[in-house]
Amino acid sequence: MTVQTPQAARPISREERAARAKTAFDHLESPQDALVLFDDQFIFYYCGFAFFPTERPVALVITREGERILFVPRLEREHAQQVSEAERVADYPEFPGQRHPLRQLADLLTELGLEKAAIGVDHDGYPPVMGYDGPALSEALPGAGVQRVSRALDHQMALKSSAEVALIRESARWGAHAHHLLQDYTRVGENETDVEARATKEATAAMIAALGDTYRGQNRWMSGAVALYRGQIGVHSALPHAMTTGATFVRGDTLVTGAGAAVWGYISELERTMFVGEANAQQKVFFQHMLNVQDIAFEALRPGRTCADVDEAVRAYYEREGLWDHWRHHVGHSLGQRIHESPFLDIGDTRPLEPGLVLSVEPGLYVPDLGGFRHSDTILITETGMELLTDYPRDLDSLTLPG
Repeated sequence: MTVQTPQAARPISREERAARAKTAFDHLESPQDALVLFDDQFIFYYCGFAFFPTERPVALVITREGERILFVPRLEREHAQQVSEAERVADYPEFPGQRHPLRQLADLLTELGLEKAAIGVDHDGYPPVMGYDGPALSEALPGAGVQRVSRALDHQMALKSSAEVALIRESARWGAHAHHLLQDYTRVGENETDVEARATKEATAAMIAALGDTYRGQNRWMSGAVALYRGQIGVHSALPHAMTTGATFVRGDTLVTGAGAAVWGYISELERTMFVGEANAQQKVFFQHMLNVQDIAFEALRPGRTCADVDEAVRAYYEREGLWDHWRHHVGHSLGQRIHESPFLDIGDTRPLEPGLVLSVEPGLYVPDLGGFRHSDTILITETGMELLTDYPRDLDSLTLPG
């Protein structure tokens, strides 16, 4: 099986990341003199530094002029200098050290003339990761006005540029390839772990060969082109977030899959419900309900409507068909760098649907002792409606495996 790639997937340009940093302040509800960000995904979004968060604090300072100063532990200094796009890298010796890193970050902010400034943050200090403990930023820099602005930055991150959409499309293409392999290799008597490993290994090798030696995944939730079951096999498929059990496939199993690929920091989401052998009458009923609720969600995804409107339209179907016993979660969520981003397709989220949003659409039904029924597709909100970015069969015949 081959996958045609129209052109090499290119990483987000330095110019686009620099523009994000400068325009971040335009998204804020109140004026801020600087931003101090601790979340690794915001740091990657604004300066291209991909890293694994540990107990050692990492922070990105962004000034009103768009200057980016990356604050890292000594062990990350060369890494940050080589791969980040920050204009400056400052480092501290180690955590916890003789002087706590957050105190040293306060020294850096004072050096920048921000000791009494209005500072927007995603967290008031470094979050508790791997045993980290330390003061809040507002405590380390008591003269500054520290205010959380993460909701505004989430909104900026949610509105994808054409370059971001291109990477998500590429992710969707390779996720579909991995899923085709997963489907081909799933047979009665085969083991879940072996099938996942074979499909993922082959799809990843094909993707790297196609995208070239410069390709990087740069995503901590996904590596390569991935297809898996996550334990959602047979009766365990009725658990929306099951965990792998190393199951052996048997005739009659309901299967819920997941697939995607990491392409320069961006991912997509593809999920399908399949059956080992011909579905029985009850499986067919719930499969059709699943298609119906996803179609209702697709129809509701229009600019100008709200996230809540989509969930409410799907909930109306559950109410009408008496399906509440099988409801577990909202319709979907934004995604891109993170596997879950905001906004959420939920009755409690009244934010409007805007062109540029990329969302998963995954309403499900879960029937104890029978299985779970969930397709998930990645879509783009356009000026006139929505566009499917994932392209994989949804119908029963295409998703019925030999029994």
